[in-house]
Amino acid sequence: MITRRAQAWQLILADLALILFLVTLTALASETSQDQSDSVSDQTRDLSTPSPQIAQSQALYRSSSLGPSLEEWLSEQPVDPRATLTIFAQHTDNDRPVIWAQAQTLSDSASDKGFAVRVVITRDDVSDIYASLAYDNWIGESLNGVIEAPSKP
Repeated sequence: MITRRAQAWQLILADLALILFLVTLTALASETSQDQSDSVSDQTRDLSTPSPQIAQSQALYRSSSLGPSLEEWLSEQPVDPRATLTIFAQHTDNDRPVIWAQAQTLSDSASDKGFAVRVVITRDDVSDIYASLAYDNWIGESLNGVIEAPSKP
């Protein structure tokens, strides 16, 4: 049997691989425990008044002189009753009326195309407006029954 002495670089590489494995394992364990604590806090939350979630976007729209209008963009998107078009508008103090009017126009256009619409307007240092098409759900839908949004009074 021939024995070979391990070179120093091989030992260092093996040590680094072991360290990487342990760090990854620790991160996964930490993430799993965080997910479990989040699910416990979600279960203890009062579900009598559902709160909306904003899901990751399936498609984004931002107005551009070279791009399509919102109506053209929406006509290319499939109409799905599970999807919600969320219009995000940020305004400065000076641009507030203009951004509100643009958000209302975009909202009306999307509603006319048959999309569920939500508008989120905030004050910021820069005025901007864009739309996100996503499959948003109400918290609690995954429970035994669907919790419907409160109706308008």
